[in-house]
Amino acid sequence: MSDEKQVRAPSLLDALIPIVTLIILMGSAVILFGDASSYGPNQIALLIGMFLAAIIGLKNGHTWQSIEEGIVKGISMSLGACLILLAVGSLIGTWMLAGTVPTLIYYGLSILNPTFFYAASALICAVVAMSIGSSWTTAATIGVALIGIATGMQLSLAITAGAIISGAYFGDKLSPLSETTNLAPAIAGTDLFEHIKYMLWTTIPSFVIALILFAILGLQTEIGEVSSRIETMQTLMTQEFNIVWYNLVPLFVLLALAINKVPAFPAISIGALLGGIWALVFQQDVVSSMLETNFSDTVTSLMVVWTAMFDGVVFTTADENLNSLLSRGGMSSMLNTIWLIICAMSFGAVLERIGLLTAIVSAVLKGATSAGDMVTRTILTSLGTNLVTADQYMAIVMPGRMFKEEFKKRDLHQLNLSRSLEDGGTITSPLIPWNTCGAYMHSVLGVHPFTYIFYAFFNLINPILAIIYAYLGIKILRLEPPKVEIRNHS
Repeated sequence: MSDEKQVRAPSLLDALIPIVTLIILMGSAVILFGDASSYGPNQIALLIGMFLAAIIGLKNGHTWQSIEEGIVKGISMSLGACLILLAVGSLIGTWMLAGTVPTLIYYGLSILNPTFFYAASALICAVVAMSIGSSWTTAATIGVALIGIATGMQLSLAITAGAIISGAYFGDKLSPLSETTNLAPAIAGTDLFEHIKYMLWTTIPSFVIALILFAILGLQTEIGEVSSRIETMQTLMTQEFNIVWYNLVPLFVLLALAINKVPAFPAISIGALLGGIWALVFQQDVVSSMLETNFSDTVTSLMVVWTAMFDGVVFTTADENLNSLLSRGGMSSMLNTIWLIICAMSFGAVLERIGLLTAIVSAVLKGATSAGDMVTRTILTSLGTNLVTADQYMAIVMPGRMFKEEFKKRDLHQLNLSRSLEDGGTITSPLIPWNTCGAYMHSVLGVHPFTYIFYAFFNLINPILAIIYAYLGIKILRLEPPKVEIRNHS
């Protein structure tokens, strides 16, 4: 008898054991280690959950070789994200050295009003993300600068991160250049632009509500000695860097590459290399002060740029907050995030390989009758897939494949499915610390997801509004019955 015939389908209890264990371990990690839970404790929790799931798989007749193949396949799916993370680390390092990010911060401090800063941040990120189709690139460029501006204005970094993520995911979700926006209709079997048009009904109101909330928070913010703080920060940056408009050229080039659909990894890598060149040409004083060696000035300068790409930069000004803001970047700064992603993808891959996710989805679908039930369960399944597989693409693909025929059986148009996949899968991914998106945002913005989760208003409101719409029957499309041709036989 072959191994395949010996494999038994997992029970719901089998599926719940590793997931409940992971939830307990993750909760314990947060209680015991706080924000440091993402720097090792969460990884161990994910690996323990993975091995527990593997044991259940072995019990049900799967071989270790089959389980290991699933793990390798799962990790391979995340390698593209890992390469992007490494490129972003280099980009942040060279853009700090080149004065690109400091220049953005300098001009931002001059232009943005503290009272409307949060709402303006969300709008700026929304426009950029819609233009380039990438929430990740938006966060790594505009987002980093906005965090710097918030630091200078002594505003809440948690609210700022929530505004950045709200705007970035709003723009990403509605951009035809976005990978997830193309993936959802492809899985559901709908047209891309019809999908975007249909998403407007839940997305626009959610973002408007988020902007109102950010505006209210801005009005209630107690502004201390902002003017003197801004002036001090700008003075320190002009002492450290040559602040000129053409420091922003690497940013413009990266945005142009993204708009022209150049893939993220090569586009960001080009941006990082261009940042290094800009540093050598326009920030020679900064570069020459970074490293003292016995080599020639030219070799030393190349070593500084090289170091910025793999290990970031360190600045020592008179302001400790400014030092912590500018001293960052490098591929090495992303290694912990990659470690977290690999562990999370391994856990999710085992659950998928041995059929535990299918068992859970089958249980979720029981009793679903109305459109509200179907939309709600699709959104919750996408959220759950984000939690257990740690990948937003899996959170779109798996529920999409599983629910596609169910929507047809219930006379629901596939646009309902594609919109729900985005409302539950794309939107919730940055709220989960061990998800690829949550881990990425933490690494780039320096704010933990459990800190900004309550301020990512758009990401929280959108799924809830979509569920309310579904139960109220607002913009729920039904399949049109096939037209029957009646012939006259007279």
